[in-house]
Amino acid sequence: MSTGALASLLSQQPYKFTGLKTVGKVVFILDIVLFVLFSILISLRFCLNKGALKKSLHHPHESFYFGTFWVSIALIIYGMQAYAVPSCGQWLVKTLEVLFWLYAGCAMLVAIFQYHRIYDILQLPVHEMMPAWILPVYPFIILGPLAGTLLYSQPRPSSALPMLIGGIAFQGLGFCFAFIQYTLWIIRLTTALLPDEPKRPGIQAQVILPPGFLGITTIPVGDIWKAMGVAVGIFLWLLAFWFFALSTVGNIHGYKQAHFTLNCWAFIFPNAGLVISLIHIGNVLESGATKAVGSAATILLCVAWLWLAALTIKAVWQGQILWPHKDEDMEDIEGHEQ
Repeated sequence: MSTGALASLLSQQPYKFTGLKTVGKVVFILDIVLFVLFSILISLRFCLNKGALKKSLHHPHESFYFGTFWVSIALIIYGMQAYAVPSCGQWLVKTLEVLFWLYAGCAMLVAIFQYHRIYDILQLPVHEMMPAWILPVYPFIILGPLAGTLLYSQPRPSSALPMLIGGIAFQGLGFCFAFIQYTLWIIRLTTALLPDEPKRPGIQAQVILPPGFLGITTIPVGDIWKAMGVAVGIFLWLLAFWFFALSTVGNIHGYKQAHFTLNCWAFIFPNAGLVISLIHIGNVLESGATKAVGSAATILLCVAWLWLAALTIKAVWQGQILWPHKDEDMEDIEGHEQ
């Protein structure tokens, strides 16, 4: 997820230099390679250890990370639009349209059945709530921006308009559910201790909407949608920054007890989305200072990605992660010994 998010961030930089597109393509290709490699390795784990897939999907911590698989796919589709469509032409545009709707259907099934498992069977206590609880529905949060990106190349309003409406609906589901989940997170923060230190890192409406859309002919509906979108985006951005600042302070406060885990990659993925939204706000407001802050934050995230990649390689080599009882199952249960 973090590598795909970084590739998406590089494709939307307000200030470009010669070779930036090439750098973004390299990161995007690396993202695909890592996705395929990790998918093969996790499949081997499930094949070699009988019952491991069921135990993984039923695990009170590890099961939530199944959502990251689907988020990673969405970011690959996002990268295909940014890096491949300009070179491949309309056949890929149609392919991405089909992939968008197939992906939305799969994401809906995952959200329904995984939360059925979580709510009806696991019954996790609120005082153990983690932000990872949102991951099964996180693909819907990605579907909104993904729809907005794919709209740029759709040749006909007949294909772009359903995507626009679908993107709003999917984003609505993801956003509303996230709000509910983060309410539980605030309850947890005010009634229980913070998580353990290693877990803390845890649209073109103006063009696409036809005249007279919704039966409204007295005002340009597309302009109204854009104005509302910008206002709501700015309204929500500071809330996102507050969560970022809160988690940053928490990590700094507990750094002496912290050690590297795969949760540390959360320093990249959500913050890439925060920076992308800041860049979009700067573009709409035509604010050079805002765009400059976005570019500076992109550089910091690139440095952080390299740092985390080095720490990951070191931790794997030393057996500190990706070993039994070293990751999400560190507290846990029979069945994860092998």
